[in-house]
Amino acid sequence: MTLFWTILFYISTGALFHTYAFYPLLLWALSPRKKAPRPAFGQEDAWPAVSVLLSVYNEEAVIAKKLRSLFESEYPAGQIHFFIGSDASSDQTEQIILSASGERGDVHFFPFPQRRGKPAVLNDLAERALHRTPASKGHLLLITDANVFLEPNTIRLLARHFKDARIGLVDAHMINTGQAKEGISRSETQYIKAESLLKFREGQLWGAMIGPFGGCYMLRSDLFTPIPPHFLVDDFYLAMRAFEKGTHAINDLEALCYEAVSHEIKEEFRRKSRIAAGNYQNLSLFGHLVWPPWSGLGFSFLSHKILRWLGPFFLLLMLFSSLFLALEGNIFFTIVLIIQLALWGLVPLIDQLLLKWGLHGFWLRSIRYFLAMNIALFAGFIRYVRGVKSGAWEPPKRV
Repeated sequence: MTLFWTILFYISTGALFHTYAFYPLLLWALSPRKKAPRPAFGQEDAWPAVSVLLSVYNEEAVIAKKLRSLFESEYPAGQIHFFIGSDASSDQTEQIILSASGERGDVHFFPFPQRRGKPAVLNDLAERALHRTPASKGHLLLITDANVFLEPNTIRLLARHFKDARIGLVDAHMINTGQAKEGISRSETQYIKAESLLKFREGQLWGAMIGPFGGCYMLRSDLFTPIPPHFLVDDFYLAMRAFEKGTHAINDLEALCYEAVSHEIKEEFRRKSRIAAGNYQNLSLFGHLVWPPWSGLGFSFLSHKILRWLGPFFLLLMLFSSLFLALEGNIFFTIVLIIQLALWGLVPLIDQLLLKWGLHGFWLRSIRYFLAMNIALFAGFIRYVRGVKSGAWEPPKRV
């Protein structure tokens, strides 16, 4: 049994080290240092038609700014249309949309009377967009969230990549705004920055960016597949369906969009646990894409996502295996056990005490953030096992 627990400890430790350290370093080492030329539509080309899909629910705090962001986009006139669906909003969202869109002929607004969740709304919007402009390689869908704001050239920068017929999905570069020492915003921002580079390099190396951020990404319309109504992470679902059809997915670091970063760890925990449940939904459906694991797609999927989603279980295995080995009298694993218990117990406690005194330690907060997000993953797994009945959820507080 000693050998069994020792092997289990090192496998778990190695898996976490690989997904959080070795894999990012490997991508950095393999990535070309020079930018490759990007295919783009010239003056003589007709730019693709773009249908913007926006599902909203009780977004009165941000929807006016969002619409300004979309309407100010620098894209050829007549080639872009906006399909907006309200998921039975009960605040002033629908009135603001009607007022802001005015007499614009490129805005198609659908105030759905029944609360069904974002996947169902996106499916309906896509159906209407494809009815107006049939699905083809020359018709693109921009899927975006109400709290994500675009630069005027973002849509054009995303669309340029579809000159390359291999490209099926392009993600924008998400930038967090509103950082503060309080809460977890700095840790969340560092995480998003690291994720952006990972996604960019995956696309750069293999055309295998594993899942867009979801706030603003572009998909070829002929690749859209109706999203199961109970799925919680629709962007990942659509990306994996695109991979199944043999296309590439990339991230464009020049196509900027902005989202206010979360400060409250409780709010972020709720959001992460919901996303985690959706991740396990997607894993059950797309696990086969990890094979062969030596392909760019399989290796990226395993290294970037699957091992992270299994992170809570690796952490538990590390804890229990080192506990067993410490009880066997192994001094090394006794020290390892003490370090783990300190990380789980003392670090959050010390960080909370310092917070009460107005002191903010970035590394302490980051460790607490890492632990909390792995607990959120575990909570999401429990939710997935119990069964997800609906894709409807309450949006986080807008700042």
